[in-house]
Amino acid sequence: MQPSDLTKIRTLSSPTVRPDGADVVVVVSRPDVEDNRYRTSLWRLPLGDDGSPSGELARLTHGTRDSSPVYSPDGSLLAFLRASEDGPAQLHVMAADGGDARRLTDARLGVSEPVWSPDGRRLAYVARVPEEGRYGTDEKIKPDQEAPRLIEHSRYQADGLGYVLDRPSKIFVVDLDDLPADDAEDAERLPESRQLTAGDGDDRSPAWLDDERVAFVASRDGRGTWRPDTLVSDVCSVDLRGKGFRRHTDGTGSVGGVQVAGDGSVVCTVGDLGPSGQDFVARSAALRRLDAPGAALTDPETDHLACAPAVGVGGTLVAAVEHRGDTVVRDVDTGQVLLDGHVSVAGLAVGGGVVAAVAGTRTSYSELLVGRVGERLRQVTDLRRHLTGTAAPIEPEELQTSAEDGYPVHGWLFRPAGAPRRKAGHPVVLMIHGGPFTQYSGNLFDEAQVLAGAGYAVVMGNPRGGSGYGAAHGRAVKEAIGTVDVADLTALLDHALTRQDLDSSRVGVQGGSYGGLMTTWLVAHSDRFTAAVSERAVNAWDSFAGTSDIGWFFGDEYVGEHAHEQSPLTWADQIRTPTMVIHSERDFRCPLEQGQRLYARLRRNGVPTRFLVFPGEGHELSRTGQPRHRVQRFEHILAWWEEHLR
Repeated sequence: MQPSDLTKIRTLSSPTVRPDGADVVVVVSRPDVEDNRYRTSLWRLPLGDDGSPSGELARLTHGTRDSSPVYSPDGSLLAFLRASEDGPAQLHVMAADGGDARRLTDARLGVSEPVWSPDGRRLAYVARVPEEGRYGTDEKIKPDQEAPRLIEHSRYQADGLGYVLDRPSKIFVVDLDDLPADDAEDAERLPESRQLTAGDGDDRSPAWLDDERVAFVASRDGRGTWRPDTLVSDVCSVDLRGKGFRRHTDGTGSVGGVQVAGDGSVVCTVGDLGPSGQDFVARSAALRRLDAPGAALTDPETDHLACAPAVGVGGTLVAAVEHRGDTVVRDVDTGQVLLDGHVSVAGLAVGGGVVAAVAGTRTSYSELLVGRVGERLRQVTDLRRHLTGTAAPIEPEELQTSAEDGYPVHGWLFRPAGAPRRKAGHPVVLMIHGGPFTQYSGNLFDEAQVLAGAGYAVVMGNPRGGSGYGAAHGRAVKEAIGTVDVADLTALLDHALTRQDLDSSRVGVQGGSYGGLMTTWLVAHSDRFTAAVSERAVNAWDSFAGTSDIGWFFGDEYVGEHAHEQSPLTWADQIRTPTMVIHSERDFRCPLEQGQRLYARLRRNGVPTRFLVFPGEGHELSRTGQPRHRVQRFEHILAWWEEHLR
């Protein structure tokens, strides 16, 4: 794969099944490097009575920034978000069988998360409400002329967004009964939206408890007052007047989202925060039913949700959990496995007795899989066909070995196609994932494909600290970063280097976020690496605690009192390995100063180093950054490896 092959990638997201099971609508996205945008539109796949395709996946909308489709309860309408080339996303609605879409909102900062009322007469959604005098609310005041922000809380910014306290997200409702007729003179008039929630703090994830009451997730006490600087969030609700506040959960856990099935059953994900109220490390959120309190529906010790669960009209509940780099989809109530194998599920939907999933595979970045409730899901699309020429997938070899203490280590090796250029074998790059509580997969991943396509063997795996192998595996690095995780990565690399076609004298290491931390750590404690790429890394826990959008708690829980000795920057004077430092100017998760401090130390010590800084990007550059920047990032990384590993 070449950097320019990014334009061949097609990804699916946000599946929604028509309530009678007649079709599935998904969002198809592709990077447009020339215009430096992502082009997204809605596509539809018709289904037969048995849930199998009765036609081809075909484009439904012709907007270039359409997303978040959701069918009305009777299946006659489709709501979705549409953004203009330069404007924010607004709520639209159209007939389910196609036609012109009607715009319903004109929110200054855009809207998100549309959800239908049970009777299909209203839509709830989320919109950020800007403080007067900011974000263009007064055309006479430019951004650099706004009043100063008086900040009194620890969490006041978010990666990919910026400041949040002066533009909290709130719940709104729009009534379709107010929608003018198509032939009316005022057909362009928008229906009136009502703001249901107000005050400080974010309200998100709306869900209709019934036709007169809307639930949402927020950090509020029992009287409805915002609780700042806490990880606790609850399922709350108000009526259509914005009155009658209720809190439905007990104010001790972290609610990730709430969904209501057509039969009225309420499902939410709740994370245990431990006695301290902020111990989140490897504590997977468990699925629970609000109307049937008691045991969790999923096991927080073994089940780490890969995406939001899906509920159907009959109460069918389907969840996807990570497992050893892959994903297993199962019916939560019966325990039946609906999908497993080499898949990475990113979205689920249930409707009309049909279950739909979008997932990456060994040979495709994204495909649609469909089946009847209670049956195995089958792949029904072929987006791999776009991966032609140099973009053709390189499939991995699975690696299994043990660390020095006997702990099992699991990962993958991506070998370049063809024979090595040198007799000694292919140069090697050890790639380390972020998180750390996440997982790598052997499924198609552009990072590994580009490096393997350039002639490098890529070793990647899931050391202790990651997800998909149980809570104990994830919690093993709590206050122990740089110990068992290093042991696992070293064992995996050593095991891969027993292959005769790999060159153990030319080995690089690369990682982002926590993976960047590990990269910096490894080159500070070992001279085995020829060169390194440390990207968007945590290098110093002291300044991270005061600058990251996560706030105070992340370092407290992961390193505790060991912040100094578990900071890579503490050991940076030992680094002699040529190191490229990559960061983004608007990275609020691992702020720019983390990269600046490392670069400055390496320069002072005479270590060959370069600092690659991307303007306008946040922490997610490598995944969702501007397409042009993603290509340029790959080009710089390949040039660095060409210089040091060739």
